[in-house]
Amino acid sequence: MSLQSEIDALVHSGDVPALARDHAALLTALELGSSGGKRFRPWLVTTVHAALRGTQPAEVVDAVAAATELLHTAFVIHDDVIDHDDTRRGRPSVPGWFRADAADLGVASEERDTYSRAGAILAGDLALSAAIRAVATSGADPATTRRLLDLLDATLHASAAGELADVRLALSAELPGAEEALAVSEQKTAAYSFVLPMQAGAVLAGVDESVVGSLGEMGRALGIAFQLCDDLQGVFGDPAVTGKDRLGDLREGKRTPLMVHAASTAEWSRIAPHLGDPELGESTAATVREALEACGARGFVEDLVSQHLVAAADVATRLGLERSLLDPLVEQAWGVAPACQAGAA
Repeated sequence: MSLQSEIDALVHSGDVPALARDHAALLTALELGSSGGKRFRPWLVTTVHAALRGTQPAEVVDAVAAATELLHTAFVIHDDVIDHDDTRRGRPSVPGWFRADAADLGVASEERDTYSRAGAILAGDLALSAAIRAVATSGADPATTRRLLDLLDATLHASAAGELADVRLALSAELPGAEEALAVSEQKTAAYSFVLPMQAGAVLAGVDESVVGSLGEMGRALGIAFQLCDDLQGVFGDPAVTGKDRLGDLREGKRTPLMVHAASTAEWSRIAPHLGDPELGESTAATVREALEACGARGFVEDLVSQHLVAAADVATRLGLERSLLDPLVEQAWGVAPACQAGAA
């Protein structure tokens, strides 16, 4: 069974004939939210399991791999609700889809936010439930299943805290310190995109806890590098390539390491008045980007990316995984990210 077929089976497990129209809308939105993307989280699960010579049946590994993608789907949907994003990957996001559905239903324009937000939150909840169900019913033995559920639970807490911290910091008049800004990157992205799938693959392979811990260390470094690249793409990237609105992070006032470093320089006076301005236009944003480059903030973050990739490579070498895991992962995750090509080299 393909990954998408596995995901479809998990999210279509229920039936609500009394409210068929509403249930169908949620399932359609879930299909939109769970399709496309690089699928490198499931790839991490299967590749780590294979690299560590795991012997779990393919259907068990595939179920856990599907769970990581469904968790990603849930977080992406909820993130788009939080950030008021109606587009994702160059097409309507799940909130955007529900907004269009509201228009088709004849909902007044001033009321469409309510329907869009409600539909997206509920679709994200269903994706999260399906992810947990996928792990619980994967067919792994009880001890392995318990370890996987423990990993999933820890990841949910870390990622939720990271998302809330991201929102809190964006609303604060004060910028965080460098350590706190990096901690948000770690918890918001690294925990579920890298640490969880890599450690899940290791748990499935039945390796020692020391190896599971080392893979968590490697995943943390890769995840922070990935989020730092995402921060750069959110400001400097080409929307045609990234599918991201490069005004979004600036308008929302994201307190990323890019901004934290800039705040310590003389160029901050050119940046600060525009950070968090919901009406920020492209011409002013171009000035902000120029200041971010002039003060060395972009170069600083690119150096951080390189440092974390080197740290990940050191662990990969220690475990003998640099060719089977690290090289293709870096190519897959950063190969089409112009803002990070230097850091990923």
